[in-house]
Parts: sequence; C-alpha cells; structure tokens
Amino acid sequence: MMVVGVSLATPAQERPNPAALIAAQRDAMSRLAYMDGVWRGPAWTILPSGEKHTITQTERIGPFLDGSVKVIEGRGYDADGKVSFNAFGTISFNPGTKVYTLHSHAMGYVGDFVLTLTSDGYTWDIPAGSMTMHYTAVIKDGAWHEVGDRIVPGKDPVRFFEMNLKRVGDTDWPAAGAISPT
Repeated sequence: MMVVGVSLATPAQERPNPAALIAAQRDAMSRLAYMDGVWRGPAWTILPSGEKHTITQTERIGPFLDGSVKVIEGRGYDADGKVSFNAFGTISFNPGTKVYTLHSHAMGYVGDFVLTLTSDGYTWDIPAGSMTMHYTAVIKDGAWHEVGDRIVPGKDPVRFFEMNLKRVGDTDWPAAGAISPT
C-alpha cells in the first residue's frame, strides 16, 4: 500500500517515530469520542429548485486505525425508505500542523476541509466561489444539532440545511469484521 503525504527522510534527517505520531493522533481524536455510535433524526435541505426536502438522517461513526482516525457514514432516507443522500467521510489529525481534516465524499463531490473543534462540537467550511457553505454542529447529551448556512460577503447568511439527531446506540463499525490472517 502506498503511503500518501509522507516524505522520505534523507540519511541526514530523522524520521518521526510512527508510534509517537499514532499516539498523538489517537490522543487528538479522543476529543471526538462523543461522536461514536449510531444516530438518527429529522433533517432538511433546500434543493436548487428552492424546495425544502425533508428526510430521516442517520449517521454511524466509529474509530479506526487504533483510534487515530474517525470514520463516518451518513444516509438520508425519504419517507418511502429510499436513500436520497449518502456520504462517507473520515476525520483525521495531523500532529505536525495540529489541524483536524474532514475528508468527505458526498453527492459526487470529494473534498478535504479543516474541521475546527469548539467546546461542544465543531465547524467546517466548503468554499464555493464567492460563497462559503458554513456548517456548525453542537453535540451534547446524546443530541446532535447541525446547521448549514450559505455565506455571501455583504449579505445575511441563508440557512439551507438542518439536522437534529439523537444517539440511538453503539456500533463496532468500522473496526469489526476485519479479515483474519488465516
């Protein structure tokens, strides 16, 4: 497997200790342990047509790579049970830059976004030309409230997304079910 984003040290340079890097990542990711589990609740988004689309949103989240990465899958279900939204993401921490990154795959788009932790959740932004899509999440006491606002300089923010989830259980995903060596 190719290791991406790692420069090979010259003989005069010392490579960082992988165990120390993983320990630093695991320590940083422990701040997001409250996200682990299975979540469900109502959500809505404004479609490009201007129509408000309501779904039941689910999220399953768990640690991976010895707790150094968080793995997330989101699914949105229409009233008839059809999946109308599906996303996959990871959250990681770079000990060198002290930055959390959300790597997201959703609706045909792929991106890496800085995730900024707050006292009770996080924020993250998607730059979109002259506009920014700004997300704010508050997660506490088994409730996850997240909103998305379109921000255009010189104009009031416009809310285009909201979800209100409740934690409904634990999950051993994605670490469970690994292939054994024999």
